[in-house]
Amino acid sequence: MIASPASVTFDSSRDYSIVNRYNYMTDFQQRMNSNHAEIDVASPAVSRYLGLVVWLTGLSSAGKTTLSEALCEHLRARNIRVEKLDGDVVRQHLCKGLGFSRADRDENIRRIGFVAELLARNGVLVLVSAISPYRSTRDEIRSKIPAFVEVYVNAPVRVCIQRDVKGLYKKAQAGELKQFTGVDDPYEPPLHPEVECRTDLESVPESVDKLMEYLNHHYANLLACRP
Repeated sequence: MIASPASVTFDSSRDYSIVNRYNYMTDFQQRMNSNHAEIDVASPAVSRYLGLVVWLTGLSSAGKTTLSEALCEHLRARNIRVEKLDGDVVRQHLCKGLGFSRADRDENIRRIGFVAELLARNGVLVLVSAISPYRSTRDEIRSKIPAFVEVYVNAPVRVCIQRDVKGLYKKAQAGELKQFTGVDDPYEPPLHPEVECRTDLESVPESVDKLMEYLNHHYANLLACRP
């Protein structure tokens, strides 16, 4: 369930093609922000027009990318339109030149959020895997996306250090790498994530099953097999 306007209606004769979906979603978002009644985003009336953003947040080496790739493979096997936005890959292209100050980190997440919202607006299921360390910035992105699932990929720092094949944690602890999340820069964990995956205790298939259970329960129509 998400906050949305009680007055929202869906005209089956209206053109909801991709070309016209931008105007529709802009109108939907404006009404959603002005009213706090609830509708079920998994209902047939809504899921026909909305995509979905699954936002995986957590420390470096917590398992976000691994989980995103496994979930993506599972979804594509069901003929679901899905795209991945990986934080490291986006930094190399869309966010090249940004540093690791608070302002630059926020800008990085806002750019990822913009692309994710654009894809979701056009019916794509988007998997974002990015540290996204600051709670307020994640909440800002959530407020702009009607169907948003926050996934806390949770693993203790000691486990992340063991998994860190690049040795980034060791460099940060030695002072060779500055502003590293979890060492000398804060990570603010979600307070109420839709799903929490304890990747130090769960296998990848177990975490994928947990995510799919949530998505199947709340977004069944969106995940229905497509021709």
